Amino acid sequence: MQRLYFIPRIRHYILQVILYTVCVFLLPSTAMSELVDKVVAVVNNDIITLSEVEEEAAGLYMAIAQNNSGESLLQALAKARATTLDGLIVRQLIAQKAEEFHVSVSEKEIEDGYEKVRSRSGLSKPAFNEKLEQSGLTEKSYKRNIAAQILQGKIVSFVVRSKLIITEPMILDYYDEHYTYRVEEGNYYLLQIGFSWANNTDLTKPAEQKERTRKRAERVHNLALNGQDFRMLAKKFSDLPSASDGGDIGTFTLEEMAPAMRSAVASLAPGSISEIITTDAGYQFFKLLSGDDDAIVITASYEEVKEEIKQELYEKKLKDAYSDWVVELKEKAYIQKL
Repeated sequence: MQRLYFIPRIRHYILQVILYTVCVFLLPSTAMSELVDKVVAVVNNDIITLSEVEEEAAGLYMAIAQNNSGESLLQALAKARATTLDGLIVRQLIAQKAEEFHVSVSEKEIEDGYEKVRSRSGLSKPAFNEKLEQSGLTEKSYKRNIAAQILQGKIVSFVVRSKLIITEPMILDYYDEHYTYRVEEGNYYLLQIGFSWANNTDLTKPAEQKERTRKRAERVHNLALNGQDFRMLAKKFSDLPSASDGGDIGTFTLEEMAPAMRSAVASLAPGSISEIITTDAGYQFFKLLSGDDDAIVITASYEEVKEEIKQELYEKKLKDAYSDWVVELKEKAYIQKL
């Protein structure tokens, strides 16, 4: 960084200090307590004062004071003050960059942001402002924070967001890693839905009880065959322990299966649903996710989760890109903590 570049900024800061010094001799002490404020950081051409830090951190201080005491309180407050100052430095850098690109926030945008949060809270304006005061904020400081958030969103969209691209290969790589996995050769990965006779209330009429259970099993079986989500059906209708896991019972070899289960599953193609089988306790049917000749388990279809994955990747890349951009801003700026 060239020294000449900073001469006007340092001169501006020195002039402020001289002005404050002259005021010490000319103004009464009461007036000085209002005028003079300690400068805690210089950020390019701008300064951050102690009162700005204290006002910004007021709510955080209140929360800390409720949960700390003694030496730990002092340490926590010092840490909060340092964190708040770092945040204000970044906010100032963003404001400077916004000015460079002629990006601004209107009073209407600030008022709309304030009203949106207030109306969502269900509180009247006086009640909402009272809540703010209880958190160490004023309406003015809260609106200032809203303005900073809106400005940050605008400048991030202008500088960072426009450069982000999520490609199809990125989505596919994420899908392969999180929505598919390999099953050991010889294993069958199964989902299960089942209905027990014992869960029917009338135990005195076992034949009628079994008939009601069979009809219920057939009704849900038809829903599965017609394409409804098997896991959701299991959670909603199955009365077996596996219901809470969407019917997921893991992997089995054919040798580990009971004869009725083995005969129902052995000839299934991955993704297909078995016939209903009768057990000693009720009725069951299965969905095969992966069979002996298919070692890849798909837990959700690609089209079903594609947009969700795209959004997740976008948010992660945006967060990373924003962090990198802030680091770059700091490296190119003149920042001096005092």
